This record gives sequence, C-alpha cells and structure tokens, in this order.
Amino acid sequence: MSVDTHSISKTPVKATFKSAKWAFNGHVHTVVSSQFLPITEVDCTRVEIPTPDEDFLELDIANGDVDKPIVAIFHGLEGSSERFYVRNLMAELKLHGLTSVAMNFRGCGSRINEKPRFYHSGETSDYFTLFDWIQHNYPDRRIYAVGFSLGANALVKSLGEVQVNHPVTKAVAVSPPYDLKRGSINLQKGFNRIYEFRFMRTLRKKLELKRAQFPSIPDFTGSTLYDFDDQITAPVHGFNNADHYYESCSSKGFLGDVKKPLLIIHSKQDTLTPLEYAPFSVIESNPNISTIFTERGGHVGFISSPRNWLNQTIVEWLMQH
Repeated sequence: MSVDTHSISKTPVKATFKSAKWAFNGHVHTVVSSQFLPITEVDCTRVEIPTPDEDFLELDIANGDVDKPIVAIFHGLEGSSERFYVRNLMAELKLHGLTSVAMNFRGCGSRINEKPRFYHSGETSDYFTLFDWIQHNYPDRRIYAVGFSLGANALVKSLGEVQVNHPVTKAVAVSPPYDLKRGSINLQKGFNRIYEFRFMRTLRKKLELKRAQFPSIPDFTGSTLYDFDDQITAPVHGFNNADHYYESCSSKGFLGDVKKPLLIIHSKQDTLTPLEYAPFSVIESNPNISTIFTERGGHVGFISSPRNWLNQTIVEWLMQH
C-alpha cells in the first residue's frame, strides 16, 4: 500500500507522528496502549438518560468552560467510557476547556440494558439520542464528536445518513473498520485471533445475561465474531444475516455522503482494521474529509515520542477554525 500521509488531506492537520523506538510494530502499539500505559484521571459525572424505546444510556461527563464546544465520544467494540483512549482524550479536552460526554453503548456501562437489542457497528439511533440530549442540556454550544474503531464506523455512518443536517460541527474517526465483513474475517488470522478471543469472551458473558432476560434470543453455537454477528447481532437487530448487516453498516458506504468536516486517523500498521480496506478514491474525492495515515502505530494505539500525540492532534484539529 503506497498512501502518503499528506496526499489526500484537504484541511491542514498536524500529521507528524513519531513512534517510540521500542514500539516496533502495530501489535505493540495496540497491546501496550491497551494494557500497560497509564490512564489519566479525569473527574466525571455519571448520568443515565432514557431512550425513545424505554431503555437507557449511561454517560460520563467531564465539564469544561461554559463558552466552549462539547465533544461526544464513542468507544469501540466491547469497550466503555472507562477505556484508556476515552479517558485520556477526556483529560486532554478538559485541559483545553472543552466539555466531553462519553457514551456507553447499551450493555457496556455499569449494568446490562433492559431491551433485547444491544449495540452494533451501524447503530446510530442512540447517537442521535445523545446529540438531542446534548442540545437540550447544553444549548448554544457547538458539538464535536470523536469515534474509535466500531464507534468511528457508526459515527461515519451517522454523518452520511443525515449529511448537512447532522448536529455535529466537526468529527474525528480513529481506526474505523471501513469494510465490516473483511474486518470480521481478518480477526480469524494469525495474532488477531487473540483479539477475537478477548472480544468473544465478553460478548458471550453479555449474551448469557441477555438470554436470562429474554429467553427468545437465539443460542450461540459458533466461535468467531462472524458467527456471533450471523447468529446473534443480525437477527436481534433486524438483519437477514451477517453479510446483510455488514453490507448495510460498513462505513465505506457512507463516506461519500459526509458533509461535515471529518478527520480520519489510521495507522498503516493497524492489523485489526487494516487501512488497505479503506475506499481511498471516495475519501480523496470528498472535500470534507481530511486524513492522517501514519506509517507506524496500532489499532487506536499510537505510542509516540513525546507522548500523547493522538489526543493532542485530535484536540488541535477540533479547535481549528
């Protein structure tokens, strides 16, 4: 793959990523960031808000200056508002006076949600529930948004769905899976099986809790994420099968319709959601999309020298006028 870091950026961005010398491949960036690097403490308030279908969403809020924008943050597959990439970004945003609201997807907060459905890569109705809540509780504040991995996919999808009417002024997508089917199958290869095993372990536990609430939810007899999406995600959320779900929700199908400024940050060493799956011609032809494609880094993990490149870059881009 020969995509230059600067070649398809339309808006000036700070694109120079200097990897720590010891972070020699994408797996190191991914695993060490997730499991070993410190998480910056930030004071948050937990708020529970209702959804239109009589369920609930749990939010973590870190308040900033009352005259500055508010940033909605969306985590990745089997993540939460307490993941390192969310908390560290919230801390950086607060340093700059920006309020942040991190949403826990259904079933990813402190307790299981109350409806048969949970979350998936194309679930955007909860995003708009959050945006409505922000507009009601923080009137006259600009709204920015940042999504990571699965959360980035759904964020891009939401931008493509409502286009110029989207409530967000600017958005950032970090390590999005452009092609959900290829990404799901890719998890079955090599070291990626370790990541898939971790995802499946928590998904199975949540499914047990969900089936205790709703015995009609299908049994899971597979072993891979593709199997889970085919047997559980698809039927529970109204799709015919995994392929129908993937085709309907992959962000590659919505990037061309994005009408708000969007920055995509992605490493060429990302093995979970490979950058090679990106629809480069669509991205290049959309004047609203800017990119930072780094030579090194992992999946939502960018161990830099000096530290904190990812969060500083996100905040700097959001605050550009």
